[in-house]
Amino acid sequence: MNRKLFLILFCSTIALCCSIEMAESADDTKSSTSLSPAAVHIIYTEKPQDEQPEAYHIRTLASVLGSEEAAKDALIYSYKTAASGFSAKLTPEQVAEISKQPGVLQVVPSRTLQLHSGPGMLH
Repeated sequence: MNRKLFLILFCSTIALCCSIEMAESADDTKSSTSLSPAAVHIIYTEKPQDEQPEAYHIRTLASVLGSEEAAKDALIYSYKTAASGFSAKLTPEQVAEISKQPGVLQVVPSRTLQLHSGPGMLH
């Protein structure tokens, strides 16, 4: 497996693992700006050059949510080490809008995966 593919898979795995617990503990309220239910998404971004990652993530999120306060409330986790991005609770409309923002590379729904283990599973 080449190094670039390994790094992408590693970063995705780390981001997913970090967001699972946060996503499970996030409340299930609906967004005040839409009737569509909000769900946790992972937003991968370019690495900010002249700004702290969390400030960049909040600014990017605020461009869709309308205010820095709303962005801080929606932000669940800011990824700074293995990947650049953040997780936030967004409606489908907000996902479509943030996907168009400069510096946003990819938006994916956060998923909780169940490990399958038990007797006979490990050899």
